[in-house]
Amino acid sequence: MKAIFVTGGKQYYVSEGDVLYVEKLDAEAGKEVEFDTVMMVDGKAGTPYVKGAKVVCNVEKHGKQKKIVVFKYNPKKKYRKTQGHRQPYTKLVVTKIVK
Repeated sequence: MKAIFVTGGKQYYVSEGDVLYVEKLDAEAGKEVEFDTVMMVDGKAGTPYVKGAKVVCNVEKHGKQKKIVVFKYNPKKKYRKTQGHRQPYTKLVVTKIVK
């Protein structure tokens, strides 16, 4: 069974047993999280969401991605600025998709 659900402003196409990394959620590791903003289940789309459908996931861990370097400069103006950023994430395992 496959589904598309929304979290963190992004859409994820998943099936049972998939592992995915999403924007950081306020849930402890080891807890279950339910997403009820399901856009499609087994090819049947809703307008805008499928009523009664949900995706149940298990939170494995929280972490930060690799550091990216943000470098800004203006040519001929002696302006240079270096900045780093590490995006926090939550690792989820899809346990069940309910129609």
